[in-house]
Amino acid sequence: MAGAGAASADPAAVEIVLPVFNEADVLADSVRRLDSYLASDFPLTYSIVIADNASTDDTGVIANALADDLPSVSYVRLDEKGRGRALRKVWSVTSSPVTCYMDIDLSTDLKGLLPLVAPLLSGHSDLAIGTRLDHGAQVTRGGKREFISRSYNYLLRTMLRARFSDAQCGFKAIRTEAVQPLLAKVRDNGWFFDTELLVLAQRKGLRTHEVPVDWVDDPDSKVDIVSTAWTDLRGVARLLASSRIACFVMIGMLSTIAYALIYLGLRGIMSPGQANAISLLITAVANTAANRRWTFGLRGPDRRMRQYLMGGLVYLLTLGLTSGALVVMHGIDPDPTRVVEVGTLILASIAATVTRYVALKTFVFTIRLPKRAGAES
Repeated sequence: MAGAGAASADPAAVEIVLPVFNEADVLADSVRRLDSYLASDFPLTYSIVIADNASTDDTGVIANALADDLPSVSYVRLDEKGRGRALRKVWSVTSSPVTCYMDIDLSTDLKGLLPLVAPLLSGHSDLAIGTRLDHGAQVTRGGKREFISRSYNYLLRTMLRARFSDAQCGFKAIRTEAVQPLLAKVRDNGWFFDTELLVLAQRKGLRTHEVPVDWVDDPDSKVDIVSTAWTDLRGVARLLASSRIACFVMIGMLSTIAYALIYLGLRGIMSPGQANAISLLITAVANTAANRRWTFGLRGPDRRMRQYLMGGLVYLLTLGLTSGALVVMHGIDPDPTRVVEVGTLILASIAATVTRYVALKTFVFTIRLPKRAGAES
């Protein structure tokens, strides 16, 4: 069954966004080619949105003419540049259950569109991306772009623990209901928008589906590789700084400073073991509360008591390590200075940090995500 444009009052099943900037030379041919393919070979209702982010050539004139001529096509103009800004604006207000985007040069074979959106319409996945780096993909492009693409995605897997293979392929789709709430949290308005959205979705526990695509490089691409790469690297650094591990480390540093100050305050009136146990208990409670809220993003009373009790076991582990360090230290030096005492305890606490993070992540703040309707068991 052939597809149909959005001529009825009901929203199209799939909305396709074409972000453009000064694409007057190729716009008409690409839009007509896309519309023709969808009308004849796509089995779902569809709409096409030309999202013009501040073009200064005749892109707007041509886009308006296309919207007048083709019932499935509409035109949106933004006064500021940025592919991410254009996608956020259109995706934030769409009423279609699935919305996607592709580059205006149509480098990706359009036969990949149905496999891209099908898992989203079924509810199996929340995002879908075309990948040029899967062994099943057929890609034609130069060695320079191939090297840059593989290096960038390797960086994402290494630094951000990304579980998706190709962040920058201009062929993606989202399940509107699941992903729309994340759009406001994406700070980048340019080419890094894709990567940031994927990383935030992964951290949120959303499911990403990948489709190997047939892709032919556009030799006339206007992308500034050097500028884009620099912007992407800054974006990676920003996401790394906001990651769960970075938050855990920052809370740990503040907890360690507080622990040392409390210990020094108590040491004048009690033994090293007592001062260590009390200062560690105070900071452990505060540390657990802070990690619960900011590192693992948990709110409300659900399972809170259980989490604090499990956090108590982590406290006992750390207490054992620091108490053991005190015994060893006093065996070496029966009358150490306060500086030596605190330094030894801090070193022992740091040694327990990795164990503490693994424990918190593995069995203290574990979250059972609800099964999604239609998802595989």
